Amino acid sequence: MSGFDNFNTDFYQSSYNVDDQSQAGYGYSADNAYNKPYGQYDYSQPMGYSSPGMMQPQQPYTGQIFQPTQTYTPSASQSMYSNSFDDEPPLLEELGINFDHIWQKTLTVLHPLKAADGSIMNETDLAGPMVFCLAFGATLLLSGKIQFGYVYGISAIGCLGMYCLLNLMSVTGVSFGCVASVLGYCLLPMILLSSFGVLFSLQGSLGIVLTAAIIGWCSLSASKIFISALAMDGQQLLVAYPCALLYGVFALISVF
Repeated sequence: MSGFDNFNTDFYQSSYNVDDQSQAGYGYSADNAYNKPYGQYDYSQPMGYSSPGMMQPQQPYTGQIFQPTQTYTPSASQSMYSNSFDDEPPLLEELGINFDHIWQKTLTVLHPLKAADGSIMNETDLAGPMVFCLAFGATLLLSGKIQFGYVYGISAIGCLGMYCLLNLMSVTGVSFGCVASVLGYCLLPMILLSSFGVLFSLQGSLGIVLTAAIIGWCSLSASKIFISALAMDGQQLLVAYPCALLYGVFALISVF
């Protein structure tokens, strides 16, 4: 055992002392770091340098689990866009569909002797005319007449002819959409004629009288609206005549 102790003692000689571990730390000073021998560093001193951005104190979490705190603040432009969506008008209003105006125009057609509101009638509203054209074609279909192509073709030609005629007669002029809107709304009495033709024949004397009355109703309503919207006083009969020719073609489709 004495030989082993001598061997263990002579194996490695160092000035390191185990008692110095109690004074050991995690930092050292950069001033005497290279001047002290091994085992004699002052580990209790703080580190001489610190890396920027590292070892920052972490802020405690103040929110709740299901309700976290808001860490993102929207910019001014994003707030403006979010508010603009709230201020946008409804979709039907953007498309130009106003049910109140559609109802007023329909009542104006159903009452030929009632004065028309020129501000409402001067609008380009094609929602009502499209519905009335489809209804007219549907009632003809119930009678066994597939005339959708004739209905839309005659409507387009008639609107183009009335557009040229009214621009020549009026001082202010009129748009093609306004002409199509008025002529489409005044097609409503013709739907009643075609609906009557589903149940009864229109080729007798009663049918001829009813057809003439419907043609006069449509032309009177259309001419009244045109002279009200375009300020064409004293020219209603001149406007009613071409309108009667147009609606007479629709009446021929309904009768025959």
